[in-house]
Amino acid sequence: MPTPRRLTRAAAVAGIALTAASCSTDDASAGDSVAAVADGPPASIDPASVPRGEIVDFGEPPVFFEGELNPDAAAAVEVLFGERLSGIIAQAENEAIATIGESGDVRLTWLLSDLLRVAQDPALIGRLSDAATNLTGQEFGSSFSVWNQLTNTLIAWDVPEPPNYLEGKRNVYTALENRWEPLFVDNSSVDWRFVSWGGVLIDDRPFDTTDDPCRCIPAADNPEFQTAEEATWLTDDAVIFGVVVNGEARAYPRQIMEVREMVNDTLGGRDFAMPYCTLCGAAQVWFTDSVPEGVERPVLRTSGLLSRSNKVMYDLVSQSIFDTFLGTATSGVLHDEGVALEGHTVVTSTWGAWVEQHPDTTVLIEELALGRDFDFRNGRDSNGPIFPVGDVDPRLAIQEDVLGVIQENGVPLAIHVNSAAAALERGEVVEIDGIRIIQAGDGVQAIDAEGNEIVAHQAFWFAWSQFYPSTELWPNV
Repeated sequence: MPTPRRLTRAAAVAGIALTAASCSTDDASAGDSVAAVADGPPASIDPASVPRGEIVDFGEPPVFFEGELNPDAAAAVEVLFGERLSGIIAQAENEAIATIGESGDVRLTWLLSDLLRVAQDPALIGRLSDAATNLTGQEFGSSFSVWNQLTNTLIAWDVPEPPNYLEGKRNVYTALENRWEPLFVDNSSVDWRFVSWGGVLIDDRPFDTTDDPCRCIPAADNPEFQTAEEATWLTDDAVIFGVVVNGEARAYPRQIMEVREMVNDTLGGRDFAMPYCTLCGAAQVWFTDSVPEGVERPVLRTSGLLSRSNKVMYDLVSQSIFDTFLGTATSGVLHDEGVALEGHTVVTSTWGAWVEQHPDTTVLIEELALGRDFDFRNGRDSNGPIFPVGDVDPRLAIQEDVLGVIQENGVPLAIHVNSAAAALERGEVVEIDGIRIIQAGDGVQAIDAEGNEIVAHQAFWFAWSQFYPSTELWPNV
């Protein structure tokens, strides 16, 4: 019998937001292993004060079928998913839904989940929900949130995909947006089970035309910037993401990044892309000028797709999907080339503290926010992930901030930001296996024993731990 999986309660009951912003994809599955840093917290840190995650037990999953589908189920799948969907469900298709629900093959629930994600008709949603209940033994209701509940269950149980899954999923999604067609390719390491629609469409505007309007999350290429003295619109407590490249500093206000979610920029003589995933609280920098000879500089964009509440970003030039957290190409030509982008540190700070430390910093201009100020963190996302995220490591609450870093031995490490910041404020030394945590602005940064910067970025715990399920954690709680 397969091992039951667990989720935090917030992830299990979170509702679906159809207009939410999109974030990243990866091919690693969150496992059950839990590692811990040998070094405990300083004596002044009370482990009981660190918020812990809540566990939900999904119980025993059903037995999963193996091999090919039975003939009746295969015929029903062909009726529903064998070609681009018209959006009109005929009587024959209703019968196919019922046949799938009666097949006993829970693997087919992944296809029902995909159709539920794009379905608008309440009657269709109800039929799909009934079929999913027949296959899983779980009740999901008949509202739009049924997709979220169902998908969390499938991820928690680690239900395998059915035969020819990618073909069926491609047909569902390209019926909604045919410009996604080049992304749904076989030569990939993407786990397609976890890929879903984020509620927006693809940003496929040519490079440096990002002033053009779109029905997408609009990236900014070569954005305009100004000096700190000119940026009178920013308050000292405004959150920014700070980057220093070859001695040049620039601030990317969260207000702008929540609107743009992707910037292709040049700083200190280096070209890079900066994705920001609002849903996982992570801004990262990936150099796009350090690719193999013969590979054109990638131009990263938001696809409108998600994977476990993370942005699925892609290269506009090659149509290759990139893993936001890992910087590796996971599909297409660049996946075949084995392209992995070089990362760089991003510091989360307030504007006032950043300017005090970097008085010569530049900052993106206010107009790039397009007159918007969403503050997703304290609004839409304040109660936890609004999209399915899979297993959540319970050592921390799902949206605690951690500073993620990969150690020299390749082992990932997450530093609980609030604990580290409090210790530094008290004048204590925070050092874990040769990694020193220091103040940067009024955020935190990782350096080595010689004072050299170590690539690191901040993220919500659920995001870091699902990409690095064997991560060590400081403090060891």
